[in-house]
Amino acid sequence: MKTYTNTGNKDTRSGFGAGLTELGQTNENVVALCADLTGSLKMDEFKANHPERFFQVGIAEANMIGMAAGMTIGGKIPFTGTFANFSTGRVYDQIRQSVAYSHKNVKICASHAGVTLGEDGATHQILEDIGLMKMLPEMTVINTCDYNQTKAATLAIAKHDGPVYLRFGRPKVPNFTPENGEFEIGKAVKLTDGNDVTIVATGHLVWEALEAAKVLNDNGISAEVINIHTIKPLDDKAILESVSKTRCIVTAEEHNYLGGLGESVARVLALHQPTPQEFVATKDTFGESGTPAQLMDKYGLNSSAIQEAAKKVLKRK
Repeated sequence: MKTYTNTGNKDTRSGFGAGLTELGQTNENVVALCADLTGSLKMDEFKANHPERFFQVGIAEANMIGMAAGMTIGGKIPFTGTFANFSTGRVYDQIRQSVAYSHKNVKICASHAGVTLGEDGATHQILEDIGLMKMLPEMTVINTCDYNQTKAATLAIAKHDGPVYLRFGRPKVPNFTPENGEFEIGKAVKLTDGNDVTIVATGHLVWEALEAAKVLNDNGISAEVINIHTIKPLDDKAILESVSKTRCIVTAEEHNYLGGLGESVARVLALHQPTPQEFVATKDTFGESGTPAQLMDKYGLNSSAIQEAAKKVLKRK
């Protein structure tokens, strides 16, 4: 079984900041807008290097989206930055009308997603943002797993013509994907080969899926792990090729099981190859205050939960 090395825990929002800094140096059309959270979004270096291309809009997220949409008309590539809750739920109307419907080239970059926002609690956490964004026609939805992949995705979306939702987080998590690796929108990454069960994971749950696969392998269960970094467009081919071999699947995400990756995968399976599936996700609930680790454990978003889901789905073959 292929193994992956954690080169050091790093927060994914810093990967976004590093990517944005590089874009500032290489693409003069890239502009950045922030809703009073420059430090939290790691946009400080871009601001320092390119003050004429940085716009601090204050606590006015709807205005930020409207400004970004307008900037695209002049050929600019705006990257907006705030917490995921405020990037989506607070400004859904503006995103729908001014960005998605109008097909504006806006990159909506959202940090502090999911319960791993931690102690800020339910009002600042969001577990329904992927569902909100993937339902918008022509919106690309990306959820990265570590620092390196977040940086690579930030660079890649600048080249993509059309609206993008890029989701990442605050806590330091294992950094294990290749440095300066290529990021291909809509192309899943198979991390391990397996014959017994497919595990598809996104975001912070990818590393947990790899940890689960190690334990399962030690117990005689061969798990194939796939990193689904792009929720939309979904890599249907990678999923179907895997389940044609394993004949069962576990989906894992730091999101409500309603509307997230799991439901997208279930649609693919229902249409093409009905397959037993188990969901590792939050179960139609809001979050609460606590450390990221405490909340991931409480809501069953960890390696142990993935292992149990794998054992359960194997019995349903």
